[in-house]
Amino acid sequence: MPQHKISFQLYSARNFPPLETVLEGLAAIGYDAVEPYYPLYGDDAAAYRAKVDAVGLVTPTFHAPLDGVAGDTARFIDIAGTIGASTIVVPYLVAEERPTNIDGWKKLHDTLARAAEKAKAAGFGLGWHNHDFEYVSLPDGSRPIDHLIGNGVSAELDIGWVVRAGKDPVREIEKLAGDTIAFHIKDLAPAGTTAEDGWADVGTGTVDWKALKPHIDGAAKAHVLVAEHDNPADWKRFAERSFASIKALLS
Repeated sequence: MPQHKISFQLYSARNFPPLETVLEGLAAIGYDAVEPYYPLYGDDAAAYRAKVDAVGLVTPTFHAPLDGVAGDTARFIDIAGTIGASTIVVPYLVAEERPTNIDGWKKLHDTLARAAEKAKAAGFGLGWHNHDFEYVSLPDGSRPIDHLIGNGVSAELDIGWVVRAGKDPVREIEKLAGDTIAFHIKDLAPAGTTAEDGWADVGTGTVDWKALKPHIDGAAKAHVLVAEHDNPADWKRFAERSFASIKALLS
């Protein structure tokens, strides 16, 4: 059975500074790791690393913008080394920058693959974190996600967004099992819920994590489970409940 690190996407606590207090709280709860997003580590990755080291956490994965990863790959490879990460993850593409056809998604993949080749040469991985738009069918019946992953580009599969896209998470986990390097463990509130943007603390929502666990375990390279909530009213409540649920799932 794989040994997973339980991580926390720091975007979930962006509205509750300071970072030092959040990190101390996460360490006290029992988290192994954190996943920062740009510009949290900004131009001083060493200062970020010092704060994480001070509480005994690690940073196996981090989110970095596409323009930086593609346009200044060396910089983000350097950041990865500084903060102790093994994988750089591109987390999002705003609507106006998304390709509008199959060729466009294939070209985006080629861009990612070139950056992944450079990252691999330096000893790092490169991945893509999905939302729901990657699961919208294209004219030939394929989806953007089908073109983005592979050829050195890994998946950080966000299960919550897969479910919100209306897709079967088992099928999607199995489809990308060989290319997945981490999972975002994100839960959904019941349909019609508007509070907290319709997300829920892990284990309190509608996702059947027990049913998904064997399939998550089947992704042999995915050793990091990242708890995330896009808009919690209370970051610590989310962190505590989600850690307890993930820990129970792993045991």
